[in-house]
Amino acid sequence: MEVNCQRIGLSETNLFSDVFLAYINQEAVLKGFSNHFPTIENFDKYIKERAFTSQNRKTLVDALKTQYQHLQNSPDLSVLLDEKTFTVTTGHQLNIFTGPLYIIYKIVTTIKLARELKAKYPEYNFVPIYWMASEDHDFEEIASFYLNGNKHTWKTTQSGAVGRMNPQEMKGLLSPFSDDFSLFKKAYLNNNTLADAVRQYMHELFGGEGLITLDADDRNLKAEFAEVMRDDIFNQSAADAVKKTSEELEALGFKTQIQAREINFFYLENGVRERLVEENGEILVNNTQTRFTKSEIEELIANEPEKFSPNVVLRPLYQEVILPNLAYIGGPSEVPYWLQLKGVFEYYKVDFPALIPRNFALVINASAKQKMEKLGVASEELFTNDVTLRRSFVARQSTNSLSLSTEMEQFAALFQEITRKGTAIDPTLTATVAAAQTRITKQLLQLEKRLIRGEERNFESSIEQLRNLKEKLFPNGTPQERKANLMDFYLNDADFINRLFAAFNPLDFRFNLLFV
Repeated sequence: MEVNCQRIGLSETNLFSDVFLAYINQEAVLKGFSNHFPTIENFDKYIKERAFTSQNRKTLVDALKTQYQHLQNSPDLSVLLDEKTFTVTTGHQLNIFTGPLYIIYKIVTTIKLARELKAKYPEYNFVPIYWMASEDHDFEEIASFYLNGNKHTWKTTQSGAVGRMNPQEMKGLLSPFSDDFSLFKKAYLNNNTLADAVRQYMHELFGGEGLITLDADDRNLKAEFAEVMRDDIFNQSAADAVKKTSEELEALGFKTQIQAREINFFYLENGVRERLVEENGEILVNNTQTRFTKSEIEELIANEPEKFSPNVVLRPLYQEVILPNLAYIGGPSEVPYWLQLKGVFEYYKVDFPALIPRNFALVINASAKQKMEKLGVASEELFTNDVTLRRSFVARQSTNSLSLSTEMEQFAALFQEITRKGTAIDPTLTATVAAAQTRITKQLLQLEKRLIRGEERNFESSIEQLRNLKEKLFPNGTPQERKANLMDFYLNDADFINRLFAAFNPLDFRFNLLFV
């Protein structure tokens, strides 16, 4: 499929942190915080270095078979039993109706990476995985989505891990939507857990592309993480490892995002996901009356490991323990915090995956493109702030000279001569002349601003069109991909996802502008 896609450097967008840009630019100072930089050639090293047992593969496949047993056209999971099969993974919270558009971008990037790897290394298999953050308990972060700029919210009294919540109570939220939303209606109203519902609609959207959706909230998968549970709860090793790596990053001038706790596990039961805290030799479940002795914790880990849920520090490690994974595809916040975890992986002797930034995109429809052409706005200008965008537009359109820079240079030369004359007469006059120059320069700058504002009024109609264009593409100043929903585009263009597949290149770290 032919797509009209323009790409610009991520640094030109002013949307990304220094550490993220340094990583994609493969700056040498960050080499020690990942195994290898993300290039197609370096995957040869990841393949050779990745260790994963046949028993781990069987446990994974058994868990997935159970999770897919009620879905039609379930994937061939047996390929994961092959020692020459590896996974590439992305993950996210279970935002309703797929959430912001960038979640779809993450999944498409992951599938495309699996294809690229298969083309480069045909003797191996690469399976794209969507890791559902089913154990996350921050319901507010997943409960809303925007459609055509309007906010829709799921309200519930349920609590605890969101993946375990019953989505059938969304019936009222779903009722106003047309049959075009049957994808979600079937998923939410025919499943008893949000995790099962998300798997169903993700399978319908991307199952044909090879995507496998995994819910790691599973007893047998958690059992493989038991050693880490014991060590973290009793020895609290991860905290020191994260602290050391974070200090190294900060010493290089980079800001860090996460901090490890002494214990990096939650206690998980239906309706409850609360931090574990050590106090006076016992392990407490925060905000409850529940407490355990160390021997009771040992018994729980041995018999009910599913009651322990890793936090942001140990969830990535858990992922790599239970998957034959080569790469994690993440956003501009995820990649930097994974860099903080290299020490944790080294401590537990778990292979650290390739960190691949997801693809970024701005979708520009025919109407918006037409407005851009009419207003003479270049794509790169859309990423500037409103003041810069407005002023560059007026400067380009105006036939009047709005800059007083020439006049200020002339005044500077004049005052240089006055200073020379004054100093020859009385050296103390230098400060007086400098003060006079400062006052006049300020007055000239104020006058220049008034000239610009006056000319902006002459282009008021065009500037209003410019504002409307920017608001459409960056709603409330937010990048489109973080606000818009898949259905904003999919309802009008059944080929929208195919256009993403055609445009995205998982190892081309530039911003995509898609003209549709």
